[in-house]
Amino acid sequence: MLVLGIETSCDETGIALYDTDRGLLAHALHSQVALHADYGGVVPELASRDHIRRVLPLTRAVLRDAGARLADLDAVAYTAGPGLAGALLVGAGIGTSLAHALGIPALPIHHLEGHLLSPLLAKPSPQFPFIALLVSGGHTQLMQVKGVGDYSLLGETLDDAAGEAFDKSAKLLGLGYPGGPAVAALAASGRAGQFALPRPMLRSDNLDFSFSGLKTAVLTAVRDLPAGDQARADLAAELQAAIVDVLVGKSIAAVEQTGVTRLVVAGGVGANRRLREQLTAAARRLGCTVYYPPFEFCTDNGAMIAFAGALRLQQGNQPPATPGFTVRPRWDLGSLSKA
Repeated sequence: MLVLGIETSCDETGIALYDTDRGLLAHALHSQVALHADYGGVVPELASRDHIRRVLPLTRAVLRDAGARLADLDAVAYTAGPGLAGALLVGAGIGTSLAHALGIPALPIHHLEGHLLSPLLAKPSPQFPFIALLVSGGHTQLMQVKGVGDYSLLGETLDDAAGEAFDKSAKLLGLGYPGGPAVAALAASGRAGQFALPRPMLRSDNLDFSFSGLKTAVLTAVRDLPAGDQARADLAAELQAAIVDVLVGKSIAAVEQTGVTRLVVAGGVGANRRLREQLTAAARRLGCTVYYPPFEFCTDNGAMIAFAGALRLQQGNQPPATPGFTVRPRWDLGSLSKA
């Protein structure tokens, strides 16, 4: 079965073709980073308009690269939420229109489910069950995954997510958008430990997260920051270390509490090299194996949506054919297990 995936939840337009027999055939991604850079964050209206411009040209390019035609498709999967309402409507509208015209299923996919399953695109890939650390944009969650659509929430952020802490702190440091890569680049020449930033909730008796206090601590440190590039680099290194320490500590605690020895990391922050190094080392000491998606699939992308759609299609999970569609800017991932 050949599935077209469309991802337009925020500031990347992703298109991909996934075949259940041959795997990922082709994919393309357009990032809007340059479009939003002057604003220090995503402008929803600009994002929506750019998705309109990009979806169909990227779809034609992916079909061409795969040597496929629209008539060859068995289903169209699109991101239905969570995300920016206007951006989601672009992908949902085009995806359902294509599916209706071709007489094939249109599959609404949860954005975080796409991220959660994306490490299965890598070789080797994890077996079920596993623990998933989802660190994507405004989401930081720990999930226990027993199978496709069988997800249990173990812990989540109570305020700012890890990605938001990176973005907001980067702005305080005078860095560009997106904040995660900018902080990591500056931290490469810094020395963690020169500042004393908190590790919020690291020693709590649950698996929840909180990063708003860390952002406030960075604000205080910036106000008293000594002159010079080295001080900024040291603060960036300490910020990165604080976020990584919390993510690693909570992930290892989830493994210990559940007894599940496979851990999956997915989402944009999953591309952070310090996180990968620290988490892999900590998991090895515990006898646990960590799986990461390829770097190109850490950020939002069409491949994860096409793949999730293909898995849903193989399960016989096809929504009833209706003339309309809807999007869900807010959508609890755990609700999929109750559907």
